[in-house]
Amino acid sequence: MPTFHEDRGTGPALLLIHGHPFDHTMWQPQIDRFSRAGHRVIAPDLRGYGATPLGATTGATGLDDFAEDLVALLDELGIDDCVVAGLSMGGQIAMELVRRHPERVRGLVLADTFPAAETEDGKKTRNAMADRLLREGMRGYADEVLDRMVAPYNTHAAPHVHRMMCATDPVAAAAALRGRAERPDHRETLAAVTVPALVVVGRDDTYTPVEDAEEMHALLPHSTLTVIERAAHLPNLERPEEFDAALDAFLRSLVRTS
Repeated sequence: MPTFHEDRGTGPALLLIHGHPFDHTMWQPQIDRFSRAGHRVIAPDLRGYGATPLGATTGATGLDDFAEDLVALLDELGIDDCVVAGLSMGGQIAMELVRRHPERVRGLVLADTFPAAETEDGKKTRNAMADRLLREGMRGYADEVLDRMVAPYNTHAAPHVHRMMCATDPVAAAAALRGRAERPDHRETLAAVTVPALVVVGRDDTYTPVEDAEEMHALLPHSTLTVIERAAHLPNLERPEEFDAALDAFLRSLVRTS
């Protein structure tokens, strides 16, 4: 299945995996900066998001489906390995990708995400939300969660985030929610990661709080933790300069150690 993507710049590859319910433009500040700074930046729309079709579905899109789509894209582009960066659901997809294809990952960036499997209550909540999105569409959900995605004091980022959420296909969003309800526990995966890793989190993130980031940092054998002040769930858009500084330092460290 074709995956819509931006492919900009030259140099070592950086794969940016967006969260739910967004699209690749969630990473626009990073696409613009790092494609001009010696990196080949690959920013895809995940299956069913943005301009990538959902294709045939059984009603659930698993993290494994997303991960294999991305590996197929890397194959198509002739990229053997890359730095993989994912935020929120994108971070969980990145964990699944490194679990299934560790040889394709030369560095791992996990932003505002968490590795544990879903709880039973969480499964019920995700499936109920999937039912609601199919019934009502995206706008009501987008209105409700905007202040948790983007902190209220970061008003500059809110319009773009709201537009992305409202534009997402509710069928695809529901399928992703049902897939994430059944996701595996990735804590053992993180403990086995051999490449350098960067963990990033917004100080005021209530979806994946700082404690989750600290847990991932403790699990990963070779990791750095950066907490972005005055940001919630999308620090790359809320505080792009601070986020980019952390990512730039990480990418430069990989060049020094390779």
